[in-house]
Amino acid sequence: MDITTTTHIADTVDIPNLGLGVFRSPDGKPTADAVRWAIEAGYRHIDTARIYGNEKSVGQGVRDSGVPREQLFITTKLWNDDMRAGRQLQAIDASLKDLGMDYVDLYLIHWPVENYVESWTAMEKILASGKARSIGVSNFKEHHLDTLLEEAGVVPAINQVELHPFLTQEPLRRYCRAKGIAVEAWSPLGGQGGNVLQDKTIAELGKKYGKSPAQVVIRWHLQHGIVTIPKSVHEARIKENCDVFDFEISAEDMKRIDALNTDTRVGSDPDNFDF
Repeated sequence: MDITTTTHIADTVDIPNLGLGVFRSPDGKPTADAVRWAIEAGYRHIDTARIYGNEKSVGQGVRDSGVPREQLFITTKLWNDDMRAGRQLQAIDASLKDLGMDYVDLYLIHWPVENYVESWTAMEKILASGKARSIGVSNFKEHHLDTLLEEAGVVPAINQVELHPFLTQEPLRRYCRAKGIAVEAWSPLGGQGGNVLQDKTIAELGKKYGKSPAQVVIRWHLQHGIVTIPKSVHEARIKENCDVFDFEISAEDMKRIDALNTDTRVGSDPDNFDF
């Protein structure tokens, strides 16, 4: 396995298993630089969202890298206010304009707001138009997906959710596997205040494998078949986060990490959010 490995998620669409997330990355040079550094380090997958306010910077970083657009995998997301206002089709156009791109590789419903089934119809139109090569959802629980699949003409390619050793989401992962939906982790390192990287088991395994706690956690995700998008705006950390393909965590140690699960969220609960 190396940084170019992918997961097949839709017709002719393969998503790189490791990518760069840019949640809370400041608009402007910090994000543009982070994207460029990531691509120079070998990343081919960048994940942003309309609400992050940094799509222009992501596009700039892509152009600065000099790597052809068709060699990269770009994700962005449909924000809640645009769903509620019925602006789904306008929202993708605004994202593409800011990115400076003709299409994204993956377009996601960001949260399951009230009209997510209606919004999925718009997502299918966006897919058919070629403005997105694949479509999926984010922060959907099993019951949200059950409701969506009753009406959907296209099965979501992926479900991006909060997922880390303290929130392993195993029941949801099993559900998605059964439905042919790939799983992607946001806050894969536990998020701010999550303390995953300070966990003593993770630290012990880092010493055992000669890797940082973050590298151990990223490797754990990848060995579980979870697409993961750690965020950083620091060049050294971006490089470190992709240096995870020269070791393998044993089955026993994978179970030790699995056992850290406490179903603890650092982000909002998809059944109870107010934005």
